[in-house]
Amino acid sequence: MDILLEQSARLLHHTCLDFKRFLHADIQWNERLVGIKGARGVGKTTLILQHLKALALPSSKAAYFALDDIFFSGHSLKETADTFYKQGGRVLALDEVHKYPGWSAEIKNLYDFYPDLQILFTGSSIIDIIKKEGDISRRALLYDLPGLSYREYLIMKRIADFPTVSLNDVLHHPDSYAHIADRHFRPLEFFADYLKQGYYPFGVLNPESVYQRINQVVRTVVEVDMAELPTFDIRNARKMLQLVEVIAGQVPFKPNIKELGEKTQIHRNSINAYLHYLEQAKILALLHPAGKSMAILQKPEKIFLQNTTLLYALARERANPGSVRETFFHAMVSHNHRLEAPKTGDFLIDDLYTMEIGGSAKKKQQIQFTPQSRVIRDGTEIGTKEYLPLWVFGFLY
Repeated sequence: MDILLEQSARLLHHTCLDFKRFLHADIQWNERLVGIKGARGVGKTTLILQHLKALALPSSKAAYFALDDIFFSGHSLKETADTFYKQGGRVLALDEVHKYPGWSAEIKNLYDFYPDLQILFTGSSIIDIIKKEGDISRRALLYDLPGLSYREYLIMKRIADFPTVSLNDVLHHPDSYAHIADRHFRPLEFFADYLKQGYYPFGVLNPESVYQRINQVVRTVVEVDMAELPTFDIRNARKMLQLVEVIAGQVPFKPNIKELGEKTQIHRNSINAYLHYLEQAKILALLHPAGKSMAILQKPEKIFLQNTTLLYALARERANPGSVRETFFHAMVSHNHRLEAPKTGDFLIDDLYTMEIGGSAKKKQQIQFTPQSRVIRDGTEIGTKEYLPLWVFGFLY
């Protein structure tokens, strides 16, 4: 226990509070059980360490335990938490819970039998907490942490600090964000850099190694994290990586399941399930036809890589402007809104607004007879009610 508390105190000492993700202000930290899911590298660990540090309590009262620590290969979480509690502990942060077998049942027991112990936990975006044993979903307040928005990237780089803009204001009140593009700040000046390296916090801190790091993350997700899925055969990890490589060279595209199966040697009956796993892992983003089921076995209308930094890392020279625009839009808007593929246009938002995305000269011919439709233009600073600048969707969170 002393070693765990010492490690916790050391990490808190080195945790910086200068920049906090948007979710930090949204989380109800006073709840007894709080869970944070997200892809590898988006900052889940930093988020809970910042909260613990802000509490300004000794490690004996508020501590951070990483459940992938070798310590927990020989000690149970329940017994360790019991010792922590009896020595005065009141706030326990558990990181990488999916690495600990039976984590949900033990956390459920801690919640039930230690009513004045607050538990915070983080886990992979792959884990389905709702289906976990122990019925932890009814007890936990769950949050999903995406990667950096363009707005957060600017703050983290200490370039500019602007408040969020709601989708309603973007669509109906262009004046609500016009002040951002004033004479002191040009929103397009840093936009290309964000698209290439800004979605992951580690890319902001170390841009030179961001693509190498992303490739390592993808391999770790497929070869390690997916081993936690009871229906995934880890012997197919190589085929899964090959599937990612094939898709990276074509995104966004309408999938041909038979062709994907032939290229990757994955049985066609397994392709849709594998695509679903990769979406849960935040490597792919699947766009389904409007009005149809989004079940695992439903073939998507389009497949994207999950964000533009991932796209540049995996596709490199194949990352054409059209792919980058649509990938950025999907990554920014899908966090808080439902996106589907309409019959005309590129995206349907919340079954209401149709969006067509293009360059600075994009016109409205393709959606001119579609109600509640907008054209989104890359390369423009200021928008109107019908023609919106692409960059502003990076200010939604």
